[in-house]
Amino acid sequence: MSDQDAFERILASLHDAMLDDSYWPATSALIDEACGIQGNALLVGEGPKDAIRVHFVGIYSRGERHADAEREYLEVYHPIDEHVPRFRQLPDSLVVPLVELFTAEELRTSRTYNEFFHRCGGQAGVNVRLDGPAGSHITWATADPVTRDGWESAKLALFKALLPHIRRFVRVRQALVSAEALGASVTELLDSTRLGVIHLDQRGRIVVANDWARAILRRGDGLTDQGGFLRAREPADHTRLERLLAGALPTAGTAAVSGVTTVRRAAVSLPFVVHVKPVVGRQPDFGAQRVAALVLLVEPGRQPRIDQDLVATTLGFTPAESHIAVWLAEGQSVLQIALATGRTEAAIRYHLHQIYQKHGLAGQAEVIRLVLSLAELR
Repeated sequence: MSDQDAFERILASLHDAMLDDSYWPATSALIDEACGIQGNALLVGEGPKDAIRVHFVGIYSRGERHADAEREYLEVYHPIDEHVPRFRQLPDSLVVPLVELFTAEELRTSRTYNEFFHRCGGQAGVNVRLDGPAGSHITWATADPVTRDGWESAKLALFKALLPHIRRFVRVRQALVSAEALGASVTELLDSTRLGVIHLDQRGRIVVANDWARAILRRGDGLTDQGGFLRAREPADHTRLERLLAGALPTAGTAAVSGVTTVRRAAVSLPFVVHVKPVVGRQPDFGAQRVAALVLLVEPGRQPRIDQDLVATTLGFTPAESHIAVWLAEGQSVLQIALATGRTEAAIRYHLHQIYQKHGLAGQAEVIRLVLSLAELR
């Protein structure tokens, strides 16, 4: 099998895994085989390098999950792992051999390197850090190559080509978790009241949309239905949207790819986050209209609808602090909040520091948990 064929098989499996994580072990196994590695690990976390909070970790080898190794790493080795602070300072998408993230002295003395990574066969692997939404970060690491000769250039190139698709996989999963729609099928997603969901056919025509998405299209709130086709109101946004749709609905025999963009709305509103995901057909359609792409519309200010006055009065926040805390809980990053309010990032971080001091909080994740705990009080 050629590297291109392997790449396309991995992408197709990733598209399935976005909606159903039971496909991830098979996807991981395909990656191992195509890249010539013994296994790979995916970790999602957030927070500063000295106070990292891990939300998910999955260590797989040829499709088999190693839950014991995951627990051992998080409980025993992650707190003392010398390479983590250096790794967190790496630029987005830069692939680095693990050995380069330890000093010469640490390579001799590190328990993490000499015990855990030796036992798991990861000392000759590579690591890459990917920026995630709302300040989160994605760690993707490999085990050792299967051959003693190390990394082949073609295999490393294939690994690097997969990086944006791994990022999109995680982002879609995060969006579904936020919308409480994890595990829903393509059809079941139409019942979601916290996501806009649109099905497109192979030509890009709208097949069906759920109630919330239809309301958006009727209002022309950033997106419209123009003759049965999805269109963004702003020309620059529409150019990006068309590019995503072309990638998800290829016509020249190329691999279908997922993508994400933003679509501006009214001046007072945060933009929609628009995920476009191919839907792989499992059976011949014989010319019938079938769903070929899934569009998910995420409205940051909608998930969940938290009363800012309630946050202010209950937690003792100023109006500015309550706005920032709520937007943070609704999935916005410091940069996005700054752009939406016309303030600098430094000003937003100042208000966050005031919030931390009022309640003895350690970071953004604790602010989010505190604010979300009030959502049920409405």
